[in-house]
Amino acid sequence: MIRVLLADDQVLVRAGFRALLAAQPDIEVVGEAADGAEALAAVRELRPDVVLMDIRMPVVDGLAATRRITGDERLAAVKVVMLTTFELDEYVFEAIRSGASGFLVKDTEPDELLRAVRAVVAGDALLSPGVTRRLIAEFAARSKEPAAAEGLERLTEREREVMALVGIGLSNEEIARRLVVSPLTAKTHVSRTMVKLGARDRAQLVVLAYECGLVRPGWLG
Repeated sequence: MIRVLLADDQVLVRAGFRALLAAQPDIEVVGEAADGAEALAAVRELRPDVVLMDIRMPVVDGLAATRRITGDERLAAVKVVMLTTFELDEYVFEAIRSGASGFLVKDTEPDELLRAVRAVVAGDALLSPGVTRRLIAEFAARSKEPAAAEGLERLTEREREVMALVGIGLSNEEIARRLVVSPLTAKTHVSRTMVKLGARDRAQLVVLAYECGLVRPGWLG
């Protein structure tokens, strides 16, 4: 059973998400929060698998709450998916840097929301379909000069290659086709790379790929 916490200051948004999620046999909504402070307290008490976290909330915003959650080793198993009204919200970049596993726009299709919850529990980063490449391109445009990522020297040549492909937004299946290997082999390379670099999930691996210079602006097709 996947345990989900809803954090949004809009009652109707929470109610809609709760109705959709609670109808699934493998998902349980364990709590709700109307601001970031409530969300943080609820996460510490309930230890959900996934938090659907609105970026803009009163008292403590979703970004600050996410930093506190992902910065607490005791909450390492908790995944945060940011909710935003705009596909390229200015705070999305910082949210992913802060440890969020991805983001969804609030008007996403119901099936996509369900897929997102299941995906992050499975260890995959989640970015709304259709905006992934724009998000990465925008991040690349804003990124500073590449800096050496701690642990990068421990990666094999194949792991660096895989990390670069993750950085341009490819899925494990797409990486497997590009490298002519099985999806399981691609997934193993991604997992080992995250472990070596201390990346919380795939989303942070994307950020690291740009920050260390493995991927540069203009590489997106």
